[in-house]
Amino acid sequence: MPTPLRRVFDYLPIVGADAPVAGTRIRVPFGRRQVIGILLEIADSSSWPEKQLKTALEYLDSEPLFSAELFKTLLWASDYYQYPVGDTLATALPKLIRSGSPIEPPAEIRYRALPPDQDLESQLARAPRQRELLETLTHSGPLSMAEIRQAGFDRALIKQLEDKGLTETVLTDRSDEKPGPDVMVAASPVRPNAEQIRALTAIAPELGFQCSLLDGVTGSGKTEVYMQVMAKVLEAGRQCLLLVPEIGLTPQNLRRFEQRFNCPVVAMHSAMTDRERLLAWRAARSGCAPIIIGTRSAVFLPLANPGIIIIDEEHDASFKQQEGLRYSARDFAVKRAQLENIPVVLGSATPSLESLNNALAGKFQHLKLSQRAGSASAPKMSLIDVASDPASEGISEALSVKIDKHLQQGNQVLLFINRRGYAPVLQCDRCGWHCECHHCNASMTVHASPPSLRCHHCEARTNIPSQCPNCQSDNISTRGAGTQKLEQFLNKQYRSVPVLRIDRDSTRGREAFAQLTDKINQGEPSILLGTQMLAKGHHFPDVTLVAILDADIGLFSPDFRGQEQMIQTIVQVAGRAGRADKTGEVVIQTRHAEHPGLNRLMTQSYEQCARSLLQERQLSRMPPFTHLCLLRIESAVAQQGVRFARQCYETAFRLQQQEQQIELIGPLPAPMERKAGRFRFQLHIKSASRPRLQRFLQALAVTIEAGKTPSQVRWSLDVDAQDLL
Repeated sequence: MPTPLRRVFDYLPIVGADAPVAGTRIRVPFGRRQVIGILLEIADSSSWPEKQLKTALEYLDSEPLFSAELFKTLLWASDYYQYPVGDTLATALPKLIRSGSPIEPPAEIRYRALPPDQDLESQLARAPRQRELLETLTHSGPLSMAEIRQAGFDRALIKQLEDKGLTETVLTDRSDEKPGPDVMVAASPVRPNAEQIRALTAIAPELGFQCSLLDGVTGSGKTEVYMQVMAKVLEAGRQCLLLVPEIGLTPQNLRRFEQRFNCPVVAMHSAMTDRERLLAWRAARSGCAPIIIGTRSAVFLPLANPGIIIIDEEHDASFKQQEGLRYSARDFAVKRAQLENIPVVLGSATPSLESLNNALAGKFQHLKLSQRAGSASAPKMSLIDVASDPASEGISEALSVKIDKHLQQGNQVLLFINRRGYAPVLQCDRCGWHCECHHCNASMTVHASPPSLRCHHCEARTNIPSQCPNCQSDNISTRGAGTQKLEQFLNKQYRSVPVLRIDRDSTRGREAFAQLTDKINQGEPSILLGTQMLAKGHHFPDVTLVAILDADIGLFSPDFRGQEQMIQTIVQVAGRAGRADKTGEVVIQTRHAEHPGLNRLMTQSYEQCARSLLQERQLSRMPPFTHLCLLRIESAVAQQGVRFARQCYETAFRLQQQEQQIELIGPLPAPMERKAGRFRFQLHIKSASRPRLQRFLQALAVTIEAGKTPSQVRWSLDVDAQDLL
């Protein structure tokens, strides 16, 4: 049942009905409601007396929603992530399927042409529009009324042809119309280089399960490897699932794959409507979508004939769900591929330390692409110490000179700052007051359009005060710079070139991101200003200068992954420079030019930097050399949260005596103790043994759930936690 209870429920079968099969939906009475649940199995007996069991109301399906392999993977996820099985299965289904919509689309009425039983000329001599419609139906085959209207005809014309016996209605369902393998590839592939050939040879779909880490520098042609491997899978009549980290990357990838392959390419992401998600789910399940491109949740899509799963930018934190079922789409994909006996490819220019460690240990096949594709060369990198060269509105004099130079050469410049809004702080110059969110331990960010103060953690908004609420002074000013403030400055400084700002605020419209990237790809001299959205997977051939305006944000993070994420971001952003035949340059502004992490980047490859971080992780007994789970506790009342956290620790401490090699740290306040009006606490649970940790977590979850949880307290387990903040 879709409930937060960690248990399943027994019901009696419907008398006289055929027995249902596991994995189908069943409508049952649940308290005073009727609820749709998923059948796990049929048993001969129950631990409950038969007189206490209720009878199921309706069997909704005649066949399972999931394949046997996907069903097993979902049950594994429920156990591994310590999440109720009913909610786990519900997470994997589109909303309309959870609400009772049929698995298969209902048959559609279409109209088809019939051979005339008498002279057609005499029948349609004075009806040219009827003749046109009949010719359209003859050439195209049966059409729906919507398609007939789209072709420029109306219902009256169809009725007239029906009366003359020239058309008839048929019930059709095109969900089973699958393109043949001989029409899959529409465009010729690019000729691979030696490294790409080695990768293509090593990724062998016909050999079944294998996990490959495609470790390729930015611009090395990883996408080309994906497409050529997918061509082999499609030729075998099987389906390909490609996961990407950002919704913004989906339209770009759709266009590239639609140009390459002559078959349906279906998208799946959270910005789609419920109806669109249902259609994509049906297309994947029926097999009429040979290629599916989606974000994190697409990993749950049922596939009629799975052939390969590809995770692009596998290191990206967005593949880890941060609420509800806290699953990793990357790890779920690996487990699913293992059970489906198909290959899985993890691609990245900056692999996560977990994946890199698995590759170095021989668990993953390590495929390297060390050279950029074509004539592109690696960009030249340099540091600008803004401690000695102060930045005006975030841009130093040395960087300003470089921007002028590249624009005058007719190229594009990319400025990266991972801080949206106008300014991160609004402060009183007289008393030092600064505006903080009333619901979070965080400053409110100043936004210029529309003018407001916003919290980027809980989305609270308020008006910008005209006076300091503390001392009533008029001397209120902003500190720091965000994308909006920089955009304002750049528009004044560089009036002759367009400034294209790309962040969450400027791309809210459905087509906004695609329109901005289309402008960039026109190749005109321009300044690209943006946040993380510009760092991932984009190919901008005319960008020759990339500047990271504030590299220090990640240097002193309270999260142990902060250094890893900082290096990944810098390398990914730097990879946007010099991707074609133009020489690229990367400039990093910092106040800590002597920091060893930044200096390693100047002289070493990403893998060398990552190996150094792995050594530090091993010494400190942190992931990937130990397994980490967070018991997260949230409470609207601080004292209630503290008491409950202590109770959870006492429970965990008692269980620790029965299970060796379990380490407990805490309970501690979260680095951001208060967020969205709730106080947050953490208990860190670590173990070098994954099986021991799983046994411990299962016992802990059952024990906590059996106790009494205060009404204003929420708790959850975050297995393989990625975000400690």
